[in-house]
Amino acid sequence: MAKVTAKDLVEHFDFEVLAGHEGVYRAITTSDISRPGIEMAGYFTYYPAKRLQLLGRTELSFYQQLNDEEKQERMEKLCTYDTPGIIISRDLTAPDELINNANKVGVPLMRADVTTTRLSSQITTFLETKLAKSTAMHGVLMDIYGIGVLLTGASGVGKSETALDLVRRGHRLVADDSVEIRQEQGNTLVGRAPDLIQHLLEIRGLGIIDVMTLFGAGAVRPFKRIALTINLELWDDKKAYDRLGIEEVTVKIIDSEIPRLTIPVRPGRNLAVIVEVAAMNFRLKRMGINTAQEFSDRLTGVIEEGDKEDF
Repeated sequence: MAKVTAKDLVEHFDFEVLAGHEGVYRAITTSDISRPGIEMAGYFTYYPAKRLQLLGRTELSFYQQLNDEEKQERMEKLCTYDTPGIIISRDLTAPDELINNANKVGVPLMRADVTTTRLSSQITTFLETKLAKSTAMHGVLMDIYGIGVLLTGASGVGKSETALDLVRRGHRLVADDSVEIRQEQGNTLVGRAPDLIQHLLEIRGLGIIDVMTLFGAGAVRPFKRIALTINLELWDDKKAYDRLGIEEVTVKIIDSEIPRLTIPVRPGRNLAVIVEVAAMNFRLKRMGINTAQEFSDRLTGVIEEGDKEDF
């Protein structure tokens, strides 16, 4: 899992660090954020110390009503060695007790000039992206008619050549050879290219080409949600391939199940057209139009009618 620290938050959001500077490298392990309102009232039994703590106007205005002894006690319990950071919103003034205890324990105390609700949303989105489960796969990721299609298969089967043909047909390249995949917002898989090979395509016999330079900025995109995987494999005469398209096969990537098609490769087959049509057909299925199932139902109806006539 990727590592995120308070220093990453400071650099990304331009937070002001008020105290606990030595603790800015504490690891943040969850995207959940706590607003310790009930803790300000003195209830720390279920205090989620390993979460980022966000203090807004409500929490700090209640805190100001406490006596000096209660203020010191609350801030001692709020600042623990497990707490990755405390953030004050709306550019509010940090209590002296909070600053002292943050320095004592080494909890980074940060401040932003954004409203509490908006700040919570921004930080959560940032952390969910950074802490998302990730993996890398060998393949080519394309955007075909708005569908993120991941082409997989053995090395040399023709993935990059198919991608080049698809780019010439007006579709967009996301990544070639290596695809970095993150699982974001539940089971959504988002793929992108490593920075080193972004916009590049390797064609055997030709070498490395820059797709954006050759075909323009409209031929590439930085990332895309993966909706369909297509596995290219050399044609095997002994293998029975699906001829109707009724079978629903999926492949597991991280924790998500993605529909998978297998397309056999042999001379004379126009793979770019086949992949393009596969993406269009997948789009139709998502709209509720399943041609293969409709044909199967019609065929079943014809057979049943024939059986009735025999009787």
